[in-house]
Amino acid sequence: MEPISPLEQALHTARALVLADLVAGEVAEADVVSLVEESVVQRRWWVEQWPEGVEYVAGLVAQDVQDALLDNYGRWPLCPVCRSGDPHALEIEPELGPDPHWVCHEAGVKVAAVGALGSAGTS
Repeated sequence: MEPISPLEQALHTARALVLADLVAGEVAEADVVSLVEESVVQRRWWVEQWPEGVEYVAGLVAQDVQDALLDNYGRWPLCPVCRSGDPHALEIEPELGPDPHWVCHEAGVKVAAVGALGSAGTS
């Protein structure tokens, strides 16, 4: 058995992390999971063109899925920190960097690492 390449490891990890967040938010329906798969395909090509970007894949897949959900369904993931005011979505930081986190810009807090929304109590 051949070892898994760093690219494939990064893509599998990104898929698993984003799926964990979708499950935590109870939005992991088949059509939403398809959005994850579409992003992984696109990001595979992207990293093949720019191999140094492999450590950014998880955050980029999360952003891709968040953008696709906004276009088709609405904001996700909603902020669990701000209890008053209009509901708003968390954002990924850094936008292009390793160790991506979901943050609330309104409260100025880091809510959870990508893949760990279940421990943050989000929906």
